[in-house]
Amino acid sequence: MAAGGGSPSIVEFFGGEDGYRCGYCRSDTGNISHGMWAHSMTVQDYQDLIDRGWRRSGKYVYKPIMNQTCCPQYTIRCRALHFQASKSHKKVLKKMLKFISKGDVSKVASEEEPMDSHIEDVATCDFLYKSESQVSQSDLTPLAVDQAERVENEDKDSGETKEEGNVQKVESDSVQICADKDTPVPAEPSHSAKAVHAPPKPGKGADLSKPPCRKAKDIRKERKLQKLLQNQMGTAEGSQLQGDQAFLLQNSKSKTNQPKNIEDFVFVPLPDDARHKLEVRVVRSSPPSSQFKATFQESYQVYKRYQMVIHKDPPDKPTINQFTRFLCDSPLEAEHAPNGPECGYGSFHQQYWLDGKIIAVGVIDILPYCVSSVYLYYDPDFSFLSLGVYSALREIAFTRQLCVKAPDLCFYYMGFYIHSCPKMRYKGQYRPSDLLCPETYVWTPIEQCLPLLEHSKYSRFNQDGKAVDEGRLKELGRVRVLHKRTVMPYSVYKKRRKGPSDEASVQQYASLVGQTCSERMLLFRS
Repeated sequence: MAAGGGSPSIVEFFGGEDGYRCGYCRSDTGNISHGMWAHSMTVQDYQDLIDRGWRRSGKYVYKPIMNQTCCPQYTIRCRALHFQASKSHKKVLKKMLKFISKGDVSKVASEEEPMDSHIEDVATCDFLYKSESQVSQSDLTPLAVDQAERVENEDKDSGETKEEGNVQKVESDSVQICADKDTPVPAEPSHSAKAVHAPPKPGKGADLSKPPCRKAKDIRKERKLQKLLQNQMGTAEGSQLQGDQAFLLQNSKSKTNQPKNIEDFVFVPLPDDARHKLEVRVVRSSPPSSQFKATFQESYQVYKRYQMVIHKDPPDKPTINQFTRFLCDSPLEAEHAPNGPECGYGSFHQQYWLDGKIIAVGVIDILPYCVSSVYLYYDPDFSFLSLGVYSALREIAFTRQLCVKAPDLCFYYMGFYIHSCPKMRYKGQYRPSDLLCPETYVWTPIEQCLPLLEHSKYSRFNQDGKAVDEGRLKELGRVRVLHKRTVMPYSVYKKRRKGPSDEASVQQYASLVGQTCSERMLLFRS
């Protein structure tokens, strides 16, 4: 069974020899990537895939061919627990605070890039529509136990070794989407470095052995915040304030001689006469929750305006179908774990409500070790609030909140960093951050990567010349295949297959997803 205890991931691999239009340098055929259609996927499998350079757009999962593509795209993650907001980040947070409190803010168009401009997925959209799966749902449902056992017995009769002939039995209903069972949080991969809180610098009090004196103003502020949090602390669905209150309070207390962090700006109590009310709601998009369905039309209209004004789409271009496939459909199964976040794992929309209307939506995936930013769209009328930067900072704060309940969940993935495209370098400003080595899949601090990228747009970051990909394919025969509604290892499938060999394609797929995922996920073969 799949990691996480639910249904296994089922994918169709498309290879990737053809070049497509690049959204960065505008080359007609320079964007080269491998791709697969994910009919369903566990959050652990997707976590392991993005840690090997994959990324999803709807249900299409792709991996740039880094040493061939025109604009190499390096997976980037921010170590959320150590994140320190820069001056420009604080400027954006203060601007939002001023707007909410007083309503006045200079409506100068911001120069900051949104956290994932549509430019990033333009190229994949072409490929997405050409590569969409044509396989029927019935073909993707593994057989019931008795039929699978019959196949197993056939292999025993033909003298197969026990290991190769052991076709795994899968319940006929096990590929149903959204298993809502409690699932244990899987172990952390070896390459995921644990982020640890740095010890705070001591204050400059007269007697450091005693607690610092506290101003009455701070005590009042904290009480007000506590009251605010109690009022706003809702259920997991529909509320961002689901983390540990103590964590938020601790991060909102004024600390002597310490720089302010995101929480100091985001969770600050507002004056009673505040001009606006901003609320952030987290709603599950796949499978769609009741709150997601209730706000679908309003959310789509925001996306349509965003596409028309920011990306100059014609009025008929962003159809509901395109919106759904690109930003609502997700292969990720909804999973819950006792020691995981209250909202569970999977795909969500983080909605920004200003005075009762949606002004922005951040599309995110919550995975075992990270919050992964998929996309952001917003109402162009509010461009002056730098919503791209603001939403990224809120998502980092959200990651820190989730980490209280789920300690492994401590990274914020920002998609791809493209050094060869100057407009896309802004992601490197969220420090401390790491880039993924495209050859050994080891995380490397961005400061060590930038000099290499200045020299060459494609670069191996791991400077140990002897280091290899630890998760590489070692045994092709153990790759799991779904063939004629039966789950089997590739070694069994290979002997039964009629027609020309597909070993080269399976070998390429397994090399790209790695041994672990290739043994857990089901590769569909017709």
